Amino acid sequence: MKLKNSFSQRRSLGQDVFEYLKNAIIDQTIEQGERLVESKISDMLGISRTPLREALHKLEKEDWIEKIPSGGYMVVTLTKDDIEHTFGIRSVLEAYAAKLAAENHTAKDLIPLENKIKEYQICLEKEDTDKLPKINTEFHDLLYNLSGSPRLVKMINQLRAQISRFRQIILKQVEFAHKSNKDHIKMLEAIKEKDGDAVELLVKNHIIKGKDAVLSQLTKEEEKKKSA
Repeated sequence: MKLKNSFSQRRSLGQDVFEYLKNAIIDQTIEQGERLVESKISDMLGISRTPLREALHKLEKEDWIEKIPSGGYMVVTLTKDDIEHTFGIRSVLEAYAAKLAAENHTAKDLIPLENKIKEYQICLEKEDTDKLPKINTEFHDLLYNLSGSPRLVKMINQLRAQISRFRQIILKQVEFAHKSNKDHIKMLEAIKEKDGDAVELLVKNHIIKGKDAVLSQLTKEEEKKKSA
């Protein structure tokens, strides 16, 4: 774990530290199962214990970390049940949002989606995979905002951080990264046709493929650890 203080003064320091550590968990700078010790983190970041404790308590509350008997915290390890449940919830919420988007959009609403697909494709061709999770997230955010349902979007956003964590795993797999953009193109075509049922099914299948990719990667990592 290598951390560097890059905090701004725009928000409370505790919130800055929370976001920083959460993103470090998402991009796996801090790995699953890694122990977090207050003294070491505060020294690495050059901050006092008070904002750090505020951040750690919030991370614990949102199930990113858990207390361990020996002291300190540990990053929560994703289990197969966690993955099954999260992707199951996603498949229901996001597929419904996409269906509503197909029914409620106007032609000009689709321009940003088309631009994101092009941006993603350019990064694929340049093999600039580090940018793919962010572009992917932006595409999905644009799509679900077209649902016209703030309540539904809020429910989806409550899973945002966990979804981002999974996307980091999924889009590192080059084959899946290419399949993902092909799926997005098909979704956009169905939305243009105002075919809500078709896009609903496409999104569900897209999410199932993502779940399978995550489970496959975690299985590989478990096997690698056993053989080490």
